[in-house]
Amino acid sequence: MAEEIINRIANSKLITIDLEDFYPEGKRIVFDIKGWLYEELILREKDFREYVKKHDWLQYKETYVVLTCSSDAIIPSWAYLLLSAELNKYTKKVVIGDLELLETVIFNEIITNLNIDEFKNKPVIIKGCSNKPIPQSAYAMLINKIQPVASSIMYGEACSTVPLFKKNKN
Repeated sequence: MAEEIINRIANSKLITIDLEDFYPEGKRIVFDIKGWLYEELILREKDFREYVKKHDWLQYKETYVVLTCSSDAIIPSWAYLLLSAELNKYTKKVVIGDLELLETVIFNEIITNLNIDEFKNKPVIIKGCSNKPIPQSAYAMLINKIQPVASSIMYGEACSTVPLFKKNKN
C-alpha cells in the first residue's frame, strides 16, 4: 500500500507575507508641470495660477499622482504645494518625485499599519517575486516591522528560502 503524500509546508507554522497582496489598486499618474512653464523653463506665477484654475482636476479622482518637472527648471516649493492642494481633493495620494518614491510612500503607510500579532514567535517567509512594482525599500520596512516579534525570517518561496534572521533562544 502506497504511503499518503503529506504536504509538510501546508501543515507547518510558516507564515508567508507577499507584499503584492497589499498592493493598492488605482491608476498611477505622473503629472509633469514642464508644459505649464514659459519656454518649459520659467514659472510665471500669474500664468501658473491660471493653469491651476482652469485645469480639470476631476480626472485624477481615486488615482495616485506624482508631481514632477522633467525640465531643468527651478520650481519654487509653493508651486508643488498649490498643485497638491488641488489634487488632494480627488486623489488617493500625491507625492513630489518619481513613481518609485510614490510606491515607497504607499508601502510605508501599509507596513506602518500592518498588524504584526499573527507573526509573534512564528517563522515568516517574505515572498520575493512580484509582478507589481514593489519598491526594494518596502522589504526593508517589512523586516524592520516584523523582526522584533518573528521567531525567524526567510526570503523567497517555501520550497527555496534564504535565511535572514533567527531569534536567539536565550
